[in-house]
Amino acid sequence: MTRANFFPLGTVAGVLVLAADQFSKWWVLDVLHLPDLRQAVLLPVLNLTMVWNRGVTFGLLNGLGAWGHAVLATVALVVVVALGVWLRRAENKMTAVAIGAIAGGAIGNVIDRVRYGAVVDFIHAHVDTPWGDVSWYVFNVADAAIVCGVAALIVDSQLSKRRQQRIPT
Repeated sequence: MTRANFFPLGTVAGVLVLAADQFSKWWVLDVLHLPDLRQAVLLPVLNLTMVWNRGVTFGLLNGLGAWGHAVLATVALVVVVALGVWLRRAENKMTAVAIGAIAGGAIGNVIDRVRYGAVVDFIHAHVDTPWGDVSWYVFNVADAAIVCGVAALIVDSQLSKRRQQRIPT
């Protein structure tokens, strides 16, 4: 029995994420001019807030110095190569799409690091509660795709374990 090749599906997912990410960043930088505005309120729970993230997720490793963006971009590209190898071995559509989304998001953020020396973050979800404003970190389309891709891989892993447990040996 030949195994299905899900590499093209994952590649399409990655290209779509990369295109959406880069388009959204172009729009907030060159059309909306968010760096000048600093913030635009869209909804009571959603703002566009300009942040230049020089670290990684949630600003971690922000103090790596002048070469920090190059180091982080190189590490991300190594991860993308590893994801490509994993994608070649993907056993189902969910895994392929998830890996593609993660790779597309990683490449989008690498492009930012090379072009700007930092990642363009601008999506800011928050909510007012009786105890004060609860605010999530400012992120971008690439970050959202990476988080959703990782979540999909975890769900797929759990579903795969359940399928394996049901198969009689």
